[in-house]
Amino acid sequence: MSENQVQQSEALEALEAPEALEALEAPEAPEAPEAESRKRRKTRIGVVVSHTSDKTVTVAVERRFSHPLYGKGVGRSKKYHAHDEKNEYKAGDVVLIMETRPLSKTKRWRVIELVERQV
Repeated sequence: MSENQVQQSEALEALEAPEALEALEAPEAPEAPEAESRKRRKTRIGVVVSHTSDKTVTVAVERRFSHPLYGKGVGRSKKYHAHDEKNEYKAGDVVLIMETRPLSKTKRWRVIELVERQV
């Protein structure tokens, strides 16, 4: 037997010992509560632009960034349909929305909280 084969066999014998097996087992991670896993979902802050649908609001989210070539500030907006269970948000309200499972053909977001009420 070569020296390398001897070292491998000694390593295998060491691993077969009960103490070595316990050391190799990974410690069990505690179960993450549901709220913890939801923190990884995307969130956006936007303004409610329409609340005519039942249990649905349309939220316009504006993002600002620098143009990659010219460096000038550019604004882009996108509208999201968000679930509003109690029909409590009106046009002009600033709300926080969170990504969720598909609720309808176009609705993939839900309103989490009111950031600022329209006066």
